[in-house]
Amino acid sequence: MILICSTATAENLPQVSIGVLSHRGDEATLRNWSPTADYLSRVVPEYRFRIVPLDFREIEPAVKNGEVDFLLVNPSIYVNMEVRYRISRIVTLNNLIDGRPSNIFGGVIFTRAGRQDINSLEDIRGKSFMAVDKISLGGFQMAWKELQDIGIHPYRDTASLRFGGTHDAVVKAVQRGEVDVGTVRTGILELMSEDGSAFAGEFKILGQKKSPEHPFPHSTRLYPEWPFSKLPHTPGQLARRVAVALLQMSPLEPAAQWGEYAGWTTPLEYQPVHELLRDLHLPPYDQPARFTLSDAIEKYWYWLLTGMAFLILMIIMTSWVARLNRALKKSKSMLERQHNLILDSVSDGIYGVDLQGNATFINKAVTEITGWRPEDLIGRNQHRILHHTRADGSIHPGSECPVYLTFEEGKPRYVEEDLFWKKDGSSFPVEYSSTPIRDEEGNIRGSVVVFRDISERKRAAEADRQYQMELAHVARLSTMGEMASGIAHELNQPLTAIATSADACARLLESDETDADRVLDVLETIGTQARRAGGIIQQLRQFIRKEEPSHTQVNINRLVEEVLMLVEPEIRKAGIRVILDLDTDIPLVEAQQIQIDQVILNLIRNAIEAMSEVPKAKRVLTLRTRSAGGNAVITSVEDTGPGLSPEVRDKLFNPFVTSKPQGMGLGLSISMGIITAHNGNLYYDSHASKGAIFRFTLPVKQHSND
Repeated sequence: MILICSTATAENLPQVSIGVLSHRGDEATLRNWSPTADYLSRVVPEYRFRIVPLDFREIEPAVKNGEVDFLLVNPSIYVNMEVRYRISRIVTLNNLIDGRPSNIFGGVIFTRAGRQDINSLEDIRGKSFMAVDKISLGGFQMAWKELQDIGIHPYRDTASLRFGGTHDAVVKAVQRGEVDVGTVRTGILELMSEDGSAFAGEFKILGQKKSPEHPFPHSTRLYPEWPFSKLPHTPGQLARRVAVALLQMSPLEPAAQWGEYAGWTTPLEYQPVHELLRDLHLPPYDQPARFTLSDAIEKYWYWLLTGMAFLILMIIMTSWVARLNRALKKSKSMLERQHNLILDSVSDGIYGVDLQGNATFINKAVTEITGWRPEDLIGRNQHRILHHTRADGSIHPGSECPVYLTFEEGKPRYVEEDLFWKKDGSSFPVEYSSTPIRDEEGNIRGSVVVFRDISERKRAAEADRQYQMELAHVARLSTMGEMASGIAHELNQPLTAIATSADACARLLESDETDADRVLDVLETIGTQARRAGGIIQQLRQFIRKEEPSHTQVNINRLVEEVLMLVEPEIRKAGIRVILDLDTDIPLVEAQQIQIDQVILNLIRNAIEAMSEVPKAKRVLTLRTRSAGGNAVITSVEDTGPGLSPEVRDKLFNPFVTSKPQGMGLGLSISMGIITAHNGNLYYDSHASKGAIFRFTLPVKQHSND
């Protein structure tokens, strides 16, 4: 027994180091476990105990080099250190859970509560996953075991597997949406909820289990708590005194309260941890046992006898099989020639892809279209040669290639438009299909791609688009010709007012008694009328010019008001009352302004002409705009005319169909083409109680949150 003089100071006492796994960070480890070291220093006064926080990578070097005397780590690390370095457990931790002692714990696999696509452990496949550390029992290995039992390997079957280093880091990564799913030991989520780092209901536990032996919900089996172990160099007498001191610790001891545990118990049996590590082939069970020849003979002697009999039979059948082989090779050669003739007779490009993304065959059309010869493609990655870059010049990742996704998901794909690259470095637009290839057992072995050069089709589509734009422009000029008289009258009014006011201003300046205020009023009238005339001319010039091909962000309400300025003379002449019901909170839409102006003008003028058949007192034109759930904007043009007959409704949007005696029947057809090109919809509301209602929708551009 070591004797220490009463005058000795704490600094002169022998130092005893307790290595503690710092699974929540060094600061939390020192805060929780330093009071336990102080308690041991008080109960075993001959020694000075101190806590040494160790992360997962520091534990083995510290044990190997004898840098600590005692070790408090998770059971899987303990089992490994027990086998490698002969450490031995002296007590087991009793955790304090909901006011009750518990010496078992488990793992929790969780995601955010709002994730509707992740509801069970099976949904983890293909998702990003974060654990604490490769050698963390509650923070990874327990979860690994549960996933392995349902056929999911975390290293192979997840989109990514990352390690946060601490339990808190994993929880925060899931909380921030950096990963889809995380795993920590039981109690961590509840502790972080208590200290404000998380809140109740923020997470959803996958594969949730409940046990009367453990109050916390868990996703894995339950395993014994952390053991407190001694290293081989630690004196046995000191280890016994420490064990007695820990076993006698009261749950009310401040050290236990600081550490948030209920004391200690005699060492538990850690065989379940051994079995878990053995099932996962983790240290110390990562090396296969030696299997000798005598072991093989003793265990598989009957298979050896069967093999010898089979070998004799094979020798007898060899000559017959060889003859069949020659016949099969001849038939195979003939089939391959026929197969190649069929492939080369097709004008579309056809090539095969294996599971590594390499081309396995190509037909003659591939070389004719792309310039790549069979020796350039076969055996090489087809994506890097044919499909490596998008139309905007950005790199096309192989993980997003539809050809790869075909055999990964086992579903055929059709791509309406994409880009392939020729041997000379030029690109060309294609449409193609990718179909999975399966063997006799139904297993996917790759895919076959059939593509077609659509350059001519795109040029024809562009020519058609230009023709439609010219047709729309001619229609606008025709409309302006019809409206010329009203617009001339509308311009004549402000010009006459300007001339009259200018004459009045001149007379005021020539008189002896010049009134400056009256002169300013007259000049202000001139300016107002000039701006009015200028606005009409500007709107007219904008409407009849050829539109630019690019789309801009526009406000539908403003377009409606601008078009009303053009048709105001016709509305006033027809004695129509206008009701503007415009939603001021509608979002902007992306459109070609002139084309949408043309659609609104066509619909308004159709409404004006339709109401010519009803008394003036009943002529009402209503223009409405509404937001359709934030995804689109709806514009309505309503009149109180006689409506449309069923015969006209059925072919309303066909070219040259009209209900007007002098009409050409192109207005609604052109309007439908414009709205369709904007990915919208133009339709007649057949449920209108009176008159006619035409509506068109335009989609709102969706902005990414990334």
